[in-house]
Parts: sequence; C-alpha cells; structure tokens
Amino acid sequence: MKTAELTGNSASSTAAPQEAAGLRSELLEALAGKQADRDRAVADKTRRVVLTSLGVLKDQEKGRRHARSLALAILLLAFLALGPFLWHVAEDLIGGEHLGDVATQFSLMACILCPAVLAAVLVVGWPRGKR
Repeated sequence: MKTAELTGNSASSTAAPQEAAGLRSELLEALAGKQADRDRAVADKTRRVVLTSLGVLKDQEKGRRHARSLALAILLLAFLALGPFLWHVAEDLIGGEHLGDVATQFSLMACILCPAVLAAVLVVGWPRGKR
C-alpha cells in the first residue's frame, strides 16, 4: 500500500512542476507582449462596439430634441390661435357679463372644448415611435 501511495504522490509531484512551468511561460509571453495581437483584436472589437453604441445614443438624443421642439412649436401655435379667443372670454367676464348669457356660456364652452379637442388630436396623431 505504501508503494501505491508513493507512486501516486510521485506522479502528481511531477505534474505540478510541468503545470507551473506552463503557467510561467504564459505569464512571460503576456509580459513580453507576444499576445499583443489577441489583445489588439479585442480592443478593436470593443472600440467598434462602443462607437456604434455612441452613434445610437446620439441618434436617440437627436430624435428626443426633435420631438421636444415639435411639441413646443405646437404648444406655441395653439396658444397663439386660442389667445384672442381667451382674451375675448376674459374681457366678457371682467366687463360684467353674466354667466347666464348665451354668448358668455357659448364662449366658456368653446374655451373648454377647443383645448380638449386639440389635446385629443395631439394624442391620436402623436407618433408611436419609429417604425
């Protein structure tokens, strides 16, 4: 039994120095720069992926800026279109018109319905995303 244990130990003891020598040679190759081609290929692939991702992010930001400016333009146009009408309604109410008058009630209803209709049109017509 002792001889089998000794034989097993001697076989594993000879494998350990060979494994350590292999690790040492790989370490020396890495330190000497002999694996630079593999590292350069990985760096090039990483650089391409990062640049592609940067391009996608820039395109998304450009789309967001475009949507933001379009929404601001629509809001400004709606304000300019409804401004005189709102001024007329406010002038009627401040000028002493009664809420029971037909003209005042019609103006108030239109003042409420116009922005609601505009909002509904914007919700229906708003792009759902790039197709």
